[in-house]
Amino acid sequence: MASDLERAIRVLVVDDSAFMRKVISDILNSDNAIRVIDTAKNGLDAVEKAKELKPDVITLDVEMPVMDGLTCLRELLKEINVPVLMLSGFTREGADYTIKALEDGAVDFITKPTNIFEMANDIKKLEVIEKVKIAHKSTRVKRNSINNLHIKPKNDIVKSREIKKIVAIGTSTGGPKALHDVIPLISGNVPAAFLVVQHMPPGFTRSLAERLNSISELTVKEAEEGDVIKPGFVYIAPGDYHMLVEKTKAGELKIRLSKSPPEGGHRPAVNVMMESLSDTGLTNIIGVIMTGMGSDGSEGIKKLKNINKGYIIAQDEKSCVVYGMPKVAVQTGAVDAVVTLKGIAREIMKIVEVHK
Repeated sequence: MASDLERAIRVLVVDDSAFMRKVISDILNSDNAIRVIDTAKNGLDAVEKAKELKPDVITLDVEMPVMDGLTCLRELLKEINVPVLMLSGFTREGADYTIKALEDGAVDFITKPTNIFEMANDIKKLEVIEKVKIAHKSTRVKRNSINNLHIKPKNDIVKSREIKKIVAIGTSTGGPKALHDVIPLISGNVPAAFLVVQHMPPGFTRSLAERLNSISELTVKEAEEGDVIKPGFVYIAPGDYHMLVEKTKAGELKIRLSKSPPEGGHRPAVNVMMESLSDTGLTNIIGVIMTGMGSDGSEGIKKLKNINKGYIIAQDEKSCVVYGMPKVAVQTGAVDAVVTLKGIAREIMKIVEVHK
């Protein structure tokens, strides 16, 4: 029988800071199911060691000398099929780099606290350990290129004047890359508005919105308090805020942001958004559950189906990085269509009756 050490998840820790390499290694080695097999001080060092050691998971700092994290990630994924977790600071530049890394194939990311000594607190320790375990179980899905898509300039698109459908999307681990393969495929003149909850810390959702906006015909923005929901727009819930929908006396739909307690450990939570949307009484709703760990969104889609007669889409297992949220969604019996990641945009446009 194999020993615990032989069965343990083998991790390569990459960071230019000796202190961070030690802290992360100590955190991971404190769990019997994980073993740090080596560390690397820059991207070049990481690529060489990864080819030699073939780790199960790599934790990779974003900003490093010699070879930065983004370049290293691309090199790693060329050489070996390994799940990579990025480590990023809470800076605007760090957030932008992280979104690019997730697009390029990183499974997820861990934020470094402003005070690096807080890296060793119990909450952060648990996050690091759990994310390494999730990464190890994840499916590496090839990044789809958008280079062959014709993205019209925003000023060339005539936006629809009416909202025929509201599309509510919930996603978590693997979501940024998955959204990258859905949102740019939607026509800019679609008579639908999109609401997205992506589990993410503050700051990172704005970078995600700006990146998606730059490669989409749709107008993508981080949701703000009081935003009037319009067709052809995508509203992404800001990190650490629940996103709710309110129907005004004039019949407009507006976004409300809330700091009410996390639901299921999440703020924003998919369930909060979908249940709020359900409470408007609208019957023109499409619910979409995509890749992610856990069960967030399953209660929301049941409400959309039972009360609002909504149409529910779930991403299929093969194209998910983590088949958690869609799996539980399917188990509710509320899902109308299970489709591949590439098929989600097509399914949405079919229901909205838009042909690109």
